[in-house]
Amino acid sequence: MHTGVPYSEHGVEHLGESEKVKQPALWDLISEAGGKVWVCGSMNVHCTSDVTGDILPDPWTAEEMTRPPELLTYNRFVRKQVQEHSNATAKFKKSDYLKFLSFMMSHGLSAYTVKTAVSQVLGERTDGKRWRRAFILDLLQFDVFESIYRKESPVFSTFFLNSTAHMQHVYWRNMQPELFQIKPTEKEQKEYSTAILEGYIHMDKLVERMLKLVGDDATVIFATAISQQPYLLFEEKGGKRIYRPYDIAGFARWAGVKNLKASNPVMAEQFWLEFHSPEDCAAAAEVIEAITLDGETAFKAPQVEGPALFTGFNIRREIPKTAVLTSPAAGVSCNFFDRLYAIEGMKSGMHHPDGLLWIRDPRISKASNPRVALESVAPTVLDLLDVPVPRHMHDPSLLKTPVLEAVGV
Repeated sequence: MHTGVPYSEHGVEHLGESEKVKQPALWDLISEAGGKVWVCGSMNVHCTSDVTGDILPDPWTAEEMTRPPELLTYNRFVRKQVQEHSNATAKFKKSDYLKFLSFMMSHGLSAYTVKTAVSQVLGERTDGKRWRRAFILDLLQFDVFESIYRKESPVFSTFFLNSTAHMQHVYWRNMQPELFQIKPTEKEQKEYSTAILEGYIHMDKLVERMLKLVGDDATVIFATAISQQPYLLFEEKGGKRIYRPYDIAGFARWAGVKNLKASNPVMAEQFWLEFHSPEDCAAAAEVIEAITLDGETAFKAPQVEGPALFTGFNIRREIPKTAVLTSPAAGVSCNFFDRLYAIEGMKSGMHHPDGLLWIRDPRISKASNPRVALESVAPTVLDLLDVPVPRHMHDPSLLKTPVLEAVGV
């Protein structure tokens, strides 16, 4: 959607792979044409030019993509909240909260967000539902978006959130228990049965606020790119469990990995290990691939990409408390739960390749149910802004095809 080219050309498969992108994205091309941009939360953001405007990438993109530097305060705080939300050992200092609060006070923190956050924390004492905190992060991000949008008046902006997708991944079983062999308990239903519905209601309210913010004259594009569906593949095996190291870098050192440069969690069990050289990376891949759990290969075969590797714990069943993790490279063993922890819940939702595209613009006629290529979105945006569409975008703009009559809703 950002580049107008397919996977076969951009090569990005996972989060945190933005450096692979060689093609200019929408924000590059619009900046080059003289427009100011505001990119807020989009995934795998990569800038191939000096973009005019503000860039706040998703929590898995390298922080050097963030600009101006003052947005790093927000980026780093949210990155840790999102990446380590299920890790009980990931703690914040009081100074972290104070620094973040100071940033928000100067970047649009609203009374509505404060009131909602206070109500959430107080409500957890009696009602639980800590999972709703993800919605507070969304409200904070909207406050930041609105503040910069009003200040900078960009000609093009993006606003991306992922909280309801998380609810769908983890709590589909609670929304439609009749689809699953493993039924949630009464206690789990009391806690999670409304999570996905509340996610949709929360998103609807944000859409309403966005429409009020940008006004009737703005072109608005609502796009999910993909959607979700129930995940039933592991029902006969007791459900899909997910585990991840408490401290990825510490785990790598324990296992015998040498010369580690950096480590980055992605989603669920996945993580990146980065090195100074391809040789160090290849050696680390051998170490990770040899790790066992009670004699069984424990990690996915690492995908080596230059000086970095991508992997994750690969055993999906429930792990017994006495399980032993062994790394032959370092000659060490330990209790599994000394190094890894179970991420909350069982996976019960998965991606579906179809998504939603809705465009509010008088140049788009009202109709329904077309199928359009994701690669058509970028040239359409450029067309709507009267920015030349580069030759490497092969799919036509929706304003220049018969699909025009079936794009809007």
